[in-house]
Amino acid sequence: MYKTLKRFFDISLALLGLVLLSPLLIPVMIILRLTGEGEVFYLQRRIGYLNRPFKIIKFATMLKDSPNIGTGSITLRGDPRVLPFGRFLRKTKINELPQLINVLNGSMSLVGPRPQMQVDLDKFPPHLKELIYRVKPGITGVGSIVFRDEEKWISEHKGDHHVFYREHIAPYKAELEMWYQQHASLLTDFLLLFATAWVVVFPSSNIIYRMFSDLPDKALSAV
Repeated sequence: MYKTLKRFFDISLALLGLVLLSPLLIPVMIILRLTGEGEVFYLQRRIGYLNRPFKIIKFATMLKDSPNIGTGSITLRGDPRVLPFGRFLRKTKINELPQLINVLNGSMSLVGPRPQMQVDLDKFPPHLKELIYRVKPGITGVGSIVFRDEEKWISEHKGDHHVFYREHIAPYKAELEMWYQQHASLLTDFLLLFATAWVVVFPSSNIIYRMFSDLPDKALSAV
């Protein structure tokens, strides 16, 4: 019953979102077409439900060949691969909105674990890597909220960024996504959507820890 209601919830809100956000999405598409490299959308292979690959849809914010330049799949604060207008889209998370199309075609949900590239999923703890996508990946989720400032944390780390991601960020992300599976419900999804909107307006807020006091115990300062 939960899966059926969740799918109905996903389709209804995704359709409503596309209609209500069209006055924003259309100008963004025009600006992207006329600036940068002229690309509007960016399709990238990600790992989805039951670890099957799919194409995630985003607004184009980086150079086309960015996965093969610099730090690869890891994006740093002030990353030179990010286009000028792309910085605004990434900061406001507007670049994620085309994923409403992924929700409609069934490859994603509104709430769930963020879909990873294979190279990043391989950095997750081996005993959890095969379990993360027992639920559909989401546009937002507990991991997305906790790690909303991931670029800043990685940029400020003095050592190897890839080692830092593998040894600190990936394990905690895995714990958070397993927590979501254990607490999955429509109420949890609604609360996570609310928390997502809240941290967009108040980026420094730790509301997620106040809303869910039983999150895996790991202080942000330790990540």
